[in-house]
Amino acid sequence: MAAKQVNPTRMELTRLKKKRITAIRGHKLLKDKRDELMRQYLDLVRENMEVRLRVEEGILSANRNFVIARAGMSEAALNTALMAPKQEVGLIVDEKNVMSVEIPTFTSKTRTADENDIYSYGFAFTSSDLDGAVKSLSDILPDMIRLAECEKACQLMAAEIEKTRRRVNALEHVIIPETEESIKYITMKLDENERSTQIRLMKVKDMMLEDAHKFKEKDRIEQKKIREKRAANGLCVYCGKVKSDENFKTCTKCRNKQKIKKRISDAKKNYKLDIKREWVMNGKCWFCGEPVYNHSKLCKEHYVKSLVYAKKSKEARIKNEQARTAKISAANDESSRK
Repeated sequence: MAAKQVNPTRMELTRLKKKRITAIRGHKLLKDKRDELMRQYLDLVRENMEVRLRVEEGILSANRNFVIARAGMSEAALNTALMAPKQEVGLIVDEKNVMSVEIPTFTSKTRTADENDIYSYGFAFTSSDLDGAVKSLSDILPDMIRLAECEKACQLMAAEIEKTRRRVNALEHVIIPETEESIKYITMKLDENERSTQIRLMKVKDMMLEDAHKFKEKDRIEQKKIREKRAANGLCVYCGKVKSDENFKTCTKCRNKQKIKKRISDAKKNYKLDIKREWVMNGKCWFCGEPVYNHSKLCKEHYVKSLVYAKKSKEARIKNEQARTAKISAANDESSRK
């Protein structure tokens, strides 16, 4: 479906190739991001479990101490002792960036640095169990803050992991396959157009060659008629201006020109033969002058062509021999029937 909606042009093909490269690079980056988020998420989950166990143990110990303190004190004395807290705790909320995820960080800060300010009562009318309960709650306060931080971080990172996973799946299973399919479709269409254009040019070339051949044939016939007419009138068949010499159809001047042309042509052929002989003596190909291949007198290209030509010639010879043998056997059978 995607291949039918694109415009099969080279500009569109270039754009889609760039898009595919960007998508593959983005897929790799998102996959690495997902893996790193999963690793950090698992570390946070393990830390969260450990902190939760410590908090639960601390709360259980504090509750146990409160129950014992309540059993040894009256309810009015206990309420009076805990009515007005002496220490205050402030919470500073900040954020840190972990793989493009803004995770909150909590930092606790007390009003005073004295550890004994957690007790808001005198020691004369309270029991030591109440002191232990208040001390237990004070000790687990940093773990509770860290637990809240881990819980929130796990929630945010889980949401980011899910979002990243969807993007990775969309790139891997939708965008990249559709882009590759579109590139394949455009490539096939461009190749088809190129082949059709090449075939059209070959047809035009054949038509032009055919017209040129007909023109040459027509010109050759006309030249032959002109020469026959000149010979009948006793003129030189080449120039037609002067009379031809005795026992010749040409004049002396035209005959000398033809001899010079033949000498030049022979000299060119001999020069080419000398060059080819020099190539062979220097260990080069007879046809193109490239280095020889496989201890032969030809380069790799002409060596392969010669092998193909020899194979085709052998097949044609065998085919002709079979046809000739079949023809002879058919003739013998026909003669034997008669």
